[in-house]
Amino acid sequence: MTQDAPGSVVSLDTARRFSVAPMIDWTDRHCRKLHRLLTRDALLFTEMITTGAIIHGDAERHLAFGSHEGLVALQLGGSDPGDLAEAIRIAEPFGYAEYNLNVGCPSDRVQSGKFGACLMAEPDLVADAVRAMRDATDRPVTVKCRIGIDDQDTEESLDRFADKMAEAGVDALYVHARKAWLQGLSPKENRTIPPLDYPRVHRLRQRMAPLPMMINGGIETIEQCLEHLEHMDGVMLGRAAYNTPMLLAEVDARIFGDVHDVPDLAGIMRSMANYTEIELGRGARLNNIARHMLGLANGRPGARLFRQILSVDACRPNAGPEVFERALAAVEERPEALAV
Repeated sequence: MTQDAPGSVVSLDTARRFSVAPMIDWTDRHCRKLHRLLTRDALLFTEMITTGAIIHGDAERHLAFGSHEGLVALQLGGSDPGDLAEAIRIAEPFGYAEYNLNVGCPSDRVQSGKFGACLMAEPDLVADAVRAMRDATDRPVTVKCRIGIDDQDTEESLDRFADKMAEAGVDALYVHARKAWLQGLSPKENRTIPPLDYPRVHRLRQRMAPLPMMINGGIETIEQCLEHLEHMDGVMLGRAAYNTPMLLAEVDARIFGDVHDVPDLAGIMRSMANYTEIELGRGARLNNIARHMLGLANGRPGARLFRQILSVDACRPNAGPEVFERALAAVEERPEALAV
């Protein structure tokens, strides 16, 4: 089953052709506001939110999002089927497009909670979780995983894992094309070690068709996205999309064939200033919004000063959206606007 969220212009099946990966401490609602200004067609994800935070914490704070965000997937962290089902029941009124289970994060904190990549060693438990999640919603339930962990044979173990997910009725898989080493490597090292294995994911998609499958890991350009789309149903970008957000301005035309006007840098900064004015009135902090915008001017003259203004001035007492005007002046060569 696919659903359209308010403000979306494509179906969920289509939106999965390009998605921005869920990233802890990064893809919050302020980040998604910025990304949605740049692409109206891509699927956006929340940060991973644990079942405990939803069930025992402030669900409204963790789950609320605006209709302007369009199609958004909620990524859940957990391993207890009952807790995952309960978290979905709580999340249902918020209108997420799909629910995604994290079976890929390698951090020690995630392992200690028995979720993330360590679950690749327990495909039967993950399958039970998927079934429980599906019983709790009519919306799609998906899984984001690695190609394997530690010393697993990625041919045999990944096929076994994917088969278990298909038997459980999973609606789609997002596969990070790199093993996760749970012992001896930090989360940062797990982003580059061991090497990526894109052909393994391509083979899995061919074997599992027609189950929709998206590829993730180390993809940095639209050209690379288009190459993967010759083999996959979709691509997912993480750090490249976050660190160089203007890349997203190319997505609708080049990935979806949806040609429309995209705001230039000045238009984006104005829209974010208007958004920030409202958010500050609700108690948000300027630096928590501005930090997602640091890469907007990458590659342009004045980009270093642009980042400096956003990162430093946004932390000053009583700073407001005028900081965005000063940052924009740094790349538009308007020195009169730089005065504090």
